[in-house]
Amino acid sequence: MIAHRTVDVDGVTVAYRESGPADGPVLLLLHGFPTASHQFTRLMDALRDTPYRLIAPDYPGFGRTDAPPGFAYAFDRLADIVEGFTDALALDRFALYVFDFGAPVGLRLATRRPERITGLIVQNGNAYDEGLSAAAREFAGLRREVPGNEERVRRLFTPEGTRFQYETGVADPALVSPDNWTLDVHYLGLPGRTDAQADLAFDYASNFAHYPAWQAWIRDSAVPVLVVWGAGDPFFTPAGAKAYLRDAPDADVHVFEGAGHFALETHLDEIAPLIGSFLTRL
Repeated sequence: MIAHRTVDVDGVTVAYRESGPADGPVLLLLHGFPTASHQFTRLMDALRDTPYRLIAPDYPGFGRTDAPPGFAYAFDRLADIVEGFTDALALDRFALYVFDFGAPVGLRLATRRPERITGLIVQNGNAYDEGLSAAAREFAGLRREVPGNEERVRRLFTPEGTRFQYETGVADPALVSPDNWTLDVHYLGLPGRTDAQADLAFDYASNFAHYPAWQAWIRDSAVPVLVVWGAGDPFFTPAGAKAYLRDAPDADVHVFEGAGHFALETHLDEIAPLIGSFLTRL
């Protein structure tokens, strides 16, 4: 069973999902944009036979997490809250699953508290220059002060922009349930949410300066790495998946043709056993 809980972290009421034995080793699941922890519901069910305690929080500005007025939406602050979340739950050792925004959040956490990380699972979470598509580079290059850029960014928060992220690059869009992106649209429509997402969008380029430190952590820590990647991702290219081999030459890397940015939506049956085997080896 999946339990739905909340915990206070520096005035932010962080909502999270949890399943598995309370005394089991931990897998911390960090979601992407524009979704929340609900993206992991099917995966958590698929991993029910592992001994792992699976924990998936919603960031401030996402899902059911409530942040106070004046919260500064930037990737450093998201990482602050996730770090505080792990402290609040006394998570001293855990494996990381990072997807999309989860990569800059989780890898910040890994470089701050490297002694805590037992393994790294990457699903379309970029940490290398070569993983950025031309569209991603253009989007990250937008500056708020330039007229028209705010409107361009906010188009990504519309129902059409949200659905685009789920279906683009997918061989058979009929396999993508509309439920997740419809729920994302609901959360994006809550008061203040599009303002928060716009702030994060304009802060995204701040992550690039951290790439060398994240790569050094992967290389120096020698933590086991599993990479699973949707080849049709319009933002992060398969080159970004293969780049992890440069710093983790023993990494297990799988690129799935016919899958997009949200690879779990269409390829859960192939990905879940890989994750289960990886966790068993840890």
